[in-house]
Amino acid sequence: MPQPGTSLPKPALTRTALPKPGMPKPAMPKVMTRPRRPASTRPTASRPPAGRPPGRPDPRRPGARTHRLPAQPPPHPAELFTELLLLVLSGQRPVHAVARHIAHTAYDDLVRLAELLPLRSVGGRRPAVRRVGHYEVRPGVYEVFARVGAGPALRALAFRLHRGEDERWRCTAVEVDGGSHHRA
Repeated sequence: MPQPGTSLPKPALTRTALPKPGMPKPAMPKVMTRPRRPASTRPTASRPPAGRPPGRPDPRRPGARTHRLPAQPPPHPAELFTELLLLVLSGQRPVHAVARHIAHTAYDDLVRLAELLPLRSVGGRRPAVRRVGHYEVRPGVYEVFARVGAGPALRALAFRLHRGEDERWRCTAVEVDGGSHHRA
């Protein structure tokens, strides 16, 4: 133990001898598991922050520019029911899938029409709604007409919607044109 006020002797700096060729190397712990890439092949650009592609602003960060679309109004019930009826009358959905949206004798009419598949695919093309229109007979009652096409064939679909006391829309009548028409 050194005396107070005295310093410890400094260790001498020594060079370690490099092993000469043919001599065994001293055992050292392995640090890297794969060889290092040469500096010329390493990427120079830094990686973008995780979770987004490069160049796209991150909406979670304050001050980030985000392009938001204005809020869209909900679709009209006539459009929603047209799509539902198209799926049933083309055989893509069973009739009972829309049973809670159909009232009175319209359900029986829909079952009868669905058996005939009046809006089925033509020439491998699925039917699509081309145009929807509606007329408000009185508040809470709409007469709806739609043009449905599958390839060159056009069909007409008509139905009536009533808003019930529970504020839900229900279809109360359904009709599909009798023949197949072609566009001229």
